[in-house]
Amino acid sequence: MPKLPFPVIALPELYRELEQRYGYHLPESERGDTTTEAEQLSYRFSMEEFGHEFLLITDFSADKRAFYHMRKDGVPQGYDLVWRGVEITTGAQREHRYDVLCQQANERGLGEDVRFYTEFFRYGCPPHGGFGLGVDRLTMLLLGIGIKEAMFLFRSPNRLTP
Repeated sequence: MPKLPFPVIALPELYRELEQRYGYHLPESERGDTTTEAEQLSYRFSMEEFGHEFLLITDFSADKRAFYHMRKDGVPQGYDLVWRGVEITTGAQREHRYDVLCQQANERGLGEDVRFYTEFFRYGCPPHGGFGLGVDRLTMLLLGIGIKEAMFLFRSPNRLTP
């Protein structure tokens, strides 16, 4: 059973730690999200710093997150949960204010494309959040098997049909 609470670190701070401790350097322009290598190193960092297999990462760049994530001072209010160096969950508080939601969609040039979604919020929606669990990744880690074996129907750029 994992111990609580899970350690939390802001993405900019994580990249500073990875660079100082392990010499992992990423151009500033690419630091708005995690890379596979950064996720793998974050496991090492979390074990050394906190003695914990899990790490919650926050403060991602707004342009790397969905338009419907609520922002506070321009920073999406969300997280990634990394376990043993693999992202298994992404979650966030969702934007429920119609005008802000439409503005954020328009900033991405998505206004009309997501109108079916934004119209739901026109007459009010309570504050809410959500997350996506990577069931295949979780299964892979729990069983110690490869992702192809963990997935019911494996898909890749080279395999789109069973």
